[in-house]
Amino acid sequence: MKILMGPLVALVAILAIGSAQAAEITLVAPGGIRAALEQLLPVFEKKTGNKVTGTYLSGGKAKEAAVAGGVYDVPIVQPPLDSVLASGHVAAKSQTPLATVWVGVAVRPGQKKPDISSAAAVKRMLLAAKSITYPSAANGAAAGVSFDATMAKLGITEAMKPKIKIAPNGTEAMAMLARGEVEIGLTFISEMAPGAGVVLVGPLPRDISTPTGFVAFVSAQSKQPKEAAALIKFLASPAAKKIYKKSGMSPGK
Repeated sequence: MKILMGPLVALVAILAIGSAQAAEITLVAPGGIRAALEQLLPVFEKKTGNKVTGTYLSGGKAKEAAVAGGVYDVPIVQPPLDSVLASGHVAAKSQTPLATVWVGVAVRPGQKKPDISSAAAVKRMLLAAKSITYPSAANGAAAGVSFDATMAKLGITEAMKPKIKIAPNGTEAMAMLARGEVEIGLTFISEMAPGAGVVLVGPLPRDISTPTGFVAFVSAQSKQPKEAAALIKFLASPAAKKIYKKSGMSPGK
């Protein structure tokens, strides 16, 4: 009996230790990095035994959550970071750039790809289009804020208003395009899922569209800062960088 009990007790003790060490980590992030995170988080969970619960909001809402503090162990936000750092609700030294992404142009399969090789070409494309869609800047979508700035740089904001069908987010913008409700769709390239009935034309030129970054922090209120820091380290690892690239993003700053 003693021979049987020894290994059994040891096994129970090992399982108890593993259970005690497992952590539940909460994360909030913008939708623009969701596709990559949904591939990465299960790998981290399998590797560490920890559980990660991700909440995905617009870029503006994710930043508001970080500034408010106290809810998520790991907030991922988009620059500028002034309000996030000034809030005192993140550990400033934990600041870790993960990736950047561009606003891209998409059309439906079989549709002729427009020329977007220059600012002038993009302007011609937009003015010639019968209808376009992109995520709502009013809802805090960073891709929408960025594209509003692009139209302003091109001087076509007023001319485009009758053609625009605003989507609540990037995913729905692509769904509207796939359904044939609009001629041109714009959002972050990372939100243009392969096989979703849309075809990427390419990113907007840099002189009229600035890429958007994603930066991770450990929350100052996190009750498990070591585990949160380990998650961020994984999200900035070489393995993660490969996923960012596959998702149409550029790793790092």
